[in-house]
Amino acid sequence: MAEPRIVVANREDLWWLLAEAVQLEQMIMCQYLFAEFGLKAGTDEGLTEEQAQAVDRWRKVLHGIAVEEMLHMALVANVMSAIGAAPSFGSPNFPQTSGYFPSGIQLALIPFGEQALEHFLYLERPEGMERQDAASFVPGAPPREPLRADELMPRGQEYATIGHLYRGIEDGLRSLSSRLGERAAFVGSPRAQATPELFHWPQLVSVLDLDSALAAVTEIIEQGEGARGDWQQAHYGRFLAMWEEYRELRKRDASFEPARPVLAAYTRQPFDVPEPQPVITDAVTHQVAELAAVAYELVIHLLTRFFTHTDETEEQLGVLVRGAIGLMGGVLRPLATAMTTLPVGEGHPGQTAGFAFEMYYRMSNFVPSREPAWALLNERLSLLADGCAEACSNPGIPAAVEAAGERATAIRETIVAHVPAELQARSG
Repeated sequence: MAEPRIVVANREDLWWLLAEAVQLEQMIMCQYLFAEFGLKAGTDEGLTEEQAQAVDRWRKVLHGIAVEEMLHMALVANVMSAIGAAPSFGSPNFPQTSGYFPSGIQLALIPFGEQALEHFLYLERPEGMERQDAASFVPGAPPREPLRADELMPRGQEYATIGHLYRGIEDGLRSLSSRLGERAAFVGSPRAQATPELFHWPQLVSVLDLDSALAAVTEIIEQGEGARGDWQQAHYGRFLAMWEEYRELRKRDASFEPARPVLAAYTRQPFDVPEPQPVITDAVTHQVAELAAVAYELVIHLLTRFFTHTDETEEQLGVLVRGAIGLMGGVLRPLATAMTTLPVGEGHPGQTAGFAFEMYYRMSNFVPSREPAWALLNERLSLLADGCAEACSNPGIPAAVEAAGERATAIRETIVAHVPAELQARSG
């Protein structure tokens, strides 16, 4: 059955769709990372040599796809900047199963296994392909009402597949450019663009006009669902190969469990989720989870500052990008992985804590001025580095915390070098 037409009657409709696309890519990426962080490592965790090798391959595939989701976020942000919209990387907390996105798109953090792989295949399926979501995902919200072309206020629209969303964005880019004139449609500054040179992603497209905007959207579609009819090397094809290998290993050994018994757990009940969520009560796990949450917050702040910067130099833009990537790989990743070896606590016997990508407040942006914005980044990085150092003195803290603290300190030093001395918070 044909999907409903996505309507773009004015710039704000396109702005809404792009903002939703950034959030969707971010939350899908978090699902993949959650599954990756919880995978067992080696034969010490009860895997055979063959199983351990398979799990290691799956870890690399999950990580690679998650990195490409980050690329998609940057591509969408470039399109947003090009049409004059400031990208934002805040998102709601998990789970989102009640209509925050279109009725058929539900997002939750679940450990690697058949349910997770079926869910990932459903999300990445090519446009027009029929596939059921995992059994635990049952739509509970009615479809969104179609948007009329004469409505002045934007709102959410229905799309069953991510590919259809992006083809709607493609059509919107063309119609906006045709209606307003290409130069009037793409009003953004070229300096606001993420470039291949800064991010070290050759596939990153700087968006300056209609052709480059369409090229950015095509890159996202082809990496996710594949070019029409050719999905073997796209996300869908890679997940399908993983699912088939997983099922074969389970057929040979029904006791095979590639993931730790992880449960997405929070430091406190999420402020924007009405249903009660698992809360970490183990003291050590809670401390590691808090540090991971601050690291994730800082990744978002650094990326937001990059895409909404004012008078930063090229060197300073590079510091922001390297800081975000360094925090993601050198701080958040080891902390979140270490959490999966630690208990959730009371009420959840035998289960370990999965990092829930916790958003503990409704995130906003810094002031436009560079110096105060960088002063706040430095202050928060100092808190993270000091928190890791203090945690290391507590019994039971995993070794990953010390390494994460050292990396946070090194990143903080690259930031503080650009903060005037009088704006640097006193230590202690």
